[in-house]
Amino acid sequence: MGSPKNSTSSRRERIPDKPKAGGLSLWGFLKSCIGKDLSQIPLPINFNEPLSLLQRLTEELEYSELLDRAASCSSPCEQMAYVAVFIISGYASNGRTTKPFNPLLGETFEFNRIEDLGWRIICEQISHHPPVSATHCEGNGWIFWQEIRFQSKYTGNDIQITPFGEAYVEFSEGNTFKWNKVDTTVHNFLLGSLWVDHQGVVEILGKGKAEGIVCKLDFIPYSGSSLRRIKSETRKVKGEVLDANGMKKWVIEGNCDVQVEISEVMTGESDEEIILDMPRIPWKCGDLPDGAENYYSFSKFACQMNESEDGVAPTDSRLRPDQRFMEEGRWEEANAEKVRLEDKQRTVIRLRTESEEMKHYQPVWFEPVARDDGSLIYKYNGNYWKCKEQKDWSKCPNIY
Repeated sequence: MGSPKNSTSSRRERIPDKPKAGGLSLWGFLKSCIGKDLSQIPLPINFNEPLSLLQRLTEELEYSELLDRAASCSSPCEQMAYVAVFIISGYASNGRTTKPFNPLLGETFEFNRIEDLGWRIICEQISHHPPVSATHCEGNGWIFWQEIRFQSKYTGNDIQITPFGEAYVEFSEGNTFKWNKVDTTVHNFLLGSLWVDHQGVVEILGKGKAEGIVCKLDFIPYSGSSLRRIKSETRKVKGEVLDANGMKKWVIEGNCDVQVEISEVMTGESDEEIILDMPRIPWKCGDLPDGAENYYSFSKFACQMNESEDGVAPTDSRLRPDQRFMEEGRWEEANAEKVRLEDKQRTVIRLRTESEEMKHYQPVWFEPVARDDGSLIYKYNGNYWKCKEQKDWSKCPNIY
């Protein structure tokens, strides 16, 4: 495995402050969008943050040490408990109320953190309508991958984001776990104080040697006053790990932007007697840097993802001119570039649909693989890092 250009010590810790933008009437723009899928509507960058959705998906790995810990577990039920905490931690950054850039068809993002975190990831936008993103990450004793798309709808004062697809993690000894994602709502988009909540159930299913093990995580929507929200009372999550016989083995409880506790369930001599071991706190949400509210409330990890790096594919998100202009505070140029890139994408897609040979887009780094039920999921084809080593980007489309 190669090493990234930037070492841990040289990685940046912040990005430029967000400029004060004016001249755009949010209501004037959004009133025509009520009830529509926002992923199908060209939005000005005033709604965005200077990261692509591919980078936002990579941000779910900010607390990857939880997967390292899971890889060292001897019990598959304990392993699932740590996977559950990892899943919860992935929602910590989703408290941000800004929108990532929609990836262009064929856009990629690589992030090589082998040197300091022990993993590297490659992401690709594999479909335009519907917009589908695929990711593949190789870590220490584990592989994480997902194929996901999001539908977002503006309902008047809220934005509802509904994910479709599945995520997986496979450990070296053969245990595999798959799960879904829950809905997210951005409240008070126009009136009141913006805040984010999650609701729904994540069902984690064990596969392979972990077949039959199940965990259900209930993301509980906040029901109190929106004017007096207490952080410890919002974004609550509760769950249980059940073994293949349906016996409760672990209890999980916490908040996806504060911390999570897990407790092992011990059964005494009587089957009715259940003793909870002292709870562990395997994860606490890290604090944001001082002044982060001035640059989109990014953590240090988020700031590092769009840092320029040599040798990446020409389709990498860090090379998007509109996104780079936005990060630099050049919003007028960013909006102009965003329009140009989206027009270019529409032209290419139109030409492709007119050609029978080119009608169906073929991803460069992912290929369809049959699931057990016969449906298809796109998985990494193993070629990206080889091509990077050879400096061969001949298969990459011209998207910028």
